[in-house]
Amino acid sequence: MVKLIGSFSQLKPARILVVGDFMLDTYTTGRVQRISPEAPVPILHVKETQHLPGGAGNVVLNLKALGASVVCVGRIGPDIEGKRLKSLLEAEAVDTTGLFVQKATRTPVKNRLIAGSQQLMRVDDETLISIDQSVEKKVLSYINTQLDAIEVIAVSDYGKGFLSKTLLAALIQEGNKRKIPILVDPKGDDFSRYTKATMIKPNFKEAVEAAKLGSDATLDEVGHKLVRMTQTKHIIVTRSEAGISLFDNKKQRFDFPVKVREVIDVTGAGDTVLAVTAMAYAADLDLKEGLHLANVAASIAIERLGCVRVSLSDIAERLLETDVVNKVFDEHHLFALEQALKNKKLTILGLSSKEDLSAALFAKIQTLALADSEGKLMIYLTDEKPDEHFVALLSSLHEVDYIVLKSDSLSSLCEKIHPARVFSMDGKNLLSVDHHHDLVSV
Repeated sequence: MVKLIGSFSQLKPARILVVGDFMLDTYTTGRVQRISPEAPVPILHVKETQHLPGGAGNVVLNLKALGASVVCVGRIGPDIEGKRLKSLLEAEAVDTTGLFVQKATRTPVKNRLIAGSQQLMRVDDETLISIDQSVEKKVLSYINTQLDAIEVIAVSDYGKGFLSKTLLAALIQEGNKRKIPILVDPKGDDFSRYTKATMIKPNFKEAVEAAKLGSDATLDEVGHKLVRMTQTKHIIVTRSEAGISLFDNKKQRFDFPVKVREVIDVTGAGDTVLAVTAMAYAADLDLKEGLHLANVAASIAIERLGCVRVSLSDIAERLLETDVVNKVFDEHHLFALEQALKNKKLTILGLSSKEDLSAALFAKIQTLALADSEGKLMIYLTDEKPDEHFVALLSSLHEVDYIVLKSDSLSSLCEKIHPARVFSMDGKNLLSVDHHHDLVSV
């Protein structure tokens, strides 16, 4: 069992404050069959229009998918789009009390026109207006009422005018005073706005522009200069399919390559990284371990079209595919298995390693696997100390997806994932077990 599964198992529900630019993402999907006779452009026949929270709202969706309780602070316009955005967030059980309406502004809308899996165009409908002083005062007052219950502050800056220097300075000062980690996804080339934040996470282009070292500067020079400029503990540079690079205030650099099956769309991957990193901070994980997990989540995000939420279940499933070398789980690592098995059909077979390694046993295992090719097969070993050779042989069978060692935690796991079928062996015969508790009590 590799360390990353253990790190994942330490993630816990957290209360996180997301401050930033909230937008409405619209996805207009359809198909293109011909070119317009009016101009050399494709004609999109619309099949569906979908609305989702965007910008800082996408960070919120990712955090919710990771099990966080989220309080959001931002600005919307007195318009239909603002009401829709607020309603979408409330439908996700997000506290929107901190979304303030500012007159004479509009809720930013990004409308992506998509044919099949190809984005044809993005239409942005927005006005860049600085935050009104009266709204800023309400925002700061509201933030101060929330911080006592907050574990991490995530700042999502999209440069829409909400995050003024005054607001950012006050937020960072209060966060540092209370020892709350402040993680920033920045915008623009003036990173002095984020001075003394705990972590700043630009993409490669943003980092180069903010460092102002010229096109010949190396990534090392860029990263370390940004650390010095901003007096931050960590600069994290996201580099799309090239992965993530971490620079700290001890002049160290660490790289985290990403394993991607196919790059479909990098949109929103930075939001996913911010969300997973915030959860890692809340769980007091080592930052390097947290970034390994964030990289796994980002690799999933860029394999999908548009801004997507990457869940604990998604991450767990990917970890089990790539990082589990022997399929064996003890009680310290069942959290990852629990997440990966959500909404999956599971069959459990209880075995003792004292069973004969016979052709009959292998035939029964194969029968269970073939009975539901879309489901998963778990072997639960009822011995206190199962025979290592027996376990190794079971691990080698492609029909067996997971092996769980004897543990009281199996009951808790089964209560959450509800196995479809449970069996035990009686000599050469399969016996259907009425309840998984019967296996645990063996």
